[in-house]
Amino acid sequence: MSAVSTVSPSGVTGRLRVYAKLGKLSFYDYYLAAFVVWTALPGALLWDGRTWSVLLLHTVGYVGVVAATVALDDVTGIRDGSDARNYSPEDGTLRDRSRKPLLSGALTVRQAELFGWGAAVWGAVFWGIALAVAPERSLWAFVTLAAVLASNVQYSYGLKISYRGGQELILLTPGLAVLVPYVLLTGEATGLVVLETCLVGLWSLLVSLYSNMNDVEGDRLAGRRNLATRSSAAGYRRMVAAIHLLEPAALVAAIALDAVPVWFAALALPLWAVRARQAHAGLVRGDVLVARVLGMKLHRWGVPVLVAANVLALHT
Repeated sequence: MSAVSTVSPSGVTGRLRVYAKLGKLSFYDYYLAAFVVWTALPGALLWDGRTWSVLLLHTVGYVGVVAATVALDDVTGIRDGSDARNYSPEDGTLRDRSRKPLLSGALTVRQAELFGWGAAVWGAVFWGIALAVAPERSLWAFVTLAAVLASNVQYSYGLKISYRGGQELILLTPGLAVLVPYVLLTGEATGLVVLETCLVGLWSLLVSLYSNMNDVEGDRLAGRRNLATRSSAAGYRRMVAAIHLLEPAALVAAIALDAVPVWFAALALPLWAVRARQAHAGLVRGDVLVARVLGMKLHRWGVPVLVAANVLALHT
């Protein structure tokens, strides 16, 4: 494991700032799904008090689950040396090394572990309350949330699912932040919500696939088995290109099944233009960290597009 310098934060504010970095609280993309869910609801539920309660409780719980996942991932990354290799100083702002407080020594591994398990308990408690107050009792939602919590905490820690071929599957789970709250509030899943679940999941995946492309050598040395480490460079690029095509394919299928109106595709065209830029940057030019940043921006821009589509389709 690479040596790290020790930089201890001073004061309560400094300590909280370091833990916020460990939990990646500035990466808010996943939590924007609550706005998609809210605008996809039938009009009668929009201003119901329990709607707001379920969405807030689910989102606050999800913050804990994500914080636990990334904190425990950093624990494994510092132990096997993969973070030191993957977050090289040369990457600059495209891969901000300051977001890894274990690399700087601002936190100890033990502190990060305690934070990670505390965040997991936080997530479980708030998701449990969300299930208890939801208007619809759904065994499927309970099982799904339990599976997401367990698998995400074990992403790179414990069972190390991402080291054993399950990384890409878990990276799709942010889409469930649309589907699960909607089911808890309505007891059903519409074609529109299923499409938006798929899109949000793919948006998340199309950030992480480029991270994996950048990290492939470090991940191989650490023993992580994912699509990038098990494929040739050319083969992986072909797989990523195919996954790019799943986004328009999902929308075309939804239109063909009459789940969404045809004009939905017109709203998506600006996103696809940027998606093409992302693919060109990552797959043609080899600027994989630029492609990663474009994917993050697309996730954030895509949420207002889905919100606008929901308002036009359901509330006008």
